[in-house]
Amino acid sequence: MNFEFKVDKENKNLNIIRGFNFDRELVWKCYTQKEYLEQWFAPKPLVAKTKSMDFSEDGYWIYAMVDPDGTEYWGRTDYLKIQAMEFYTALDGFSDSEGNINPEFPQAKWHVNFKKQGKNTIVATLISFDSLEDLEMVIKMGMEEGMKSTLEGLDEILKNI
Repeated sequence: MNFEFKVDKENKNLNIIRGFNFDRELVWKCYTQKEYLEQWFAPKPLVAKTKSMDFSEDGYWIYAMVDPDGTEYWGRTDYLKIQAMEFYTALDGFSDSEGNINPEFPQAKWHVNFKKQGKNTIVATLISFDSLEDLEMVIKMGMEEGMKSTLEGLDEILKNI
């Protein structure tokens, strides 16, 4: 389905909208359970692995994206607010393998909204940054291409569940 990636420099946001031909409950599970996240949450050819995950308010996910040569790129997502099947908000940033945030890279607030549209699901993600420089850094790092590839991977997983 559709993929929209909009940059809002004035408000220091990214707006990412992606539709899925699957029901909201299944898409929600793929975003919130490590067994599913590990199957899609990395742009190809990278794969994701979880060190620890507690999907609850004040919980967090420590994970790595691993490239084919074994290099690990660690991240940490701290869950702030969760309304099951509707949305969650989180802080996300690069970290070390212990989950300590790397201050050299931007940390961003994510609001991920799941909207039922008939038998389909629209996931609208608003990613907010503290500064325009942080926003521009992630764009230069390939955020658009990475998200597109990652969400295409989710489509493949959904087809096989």
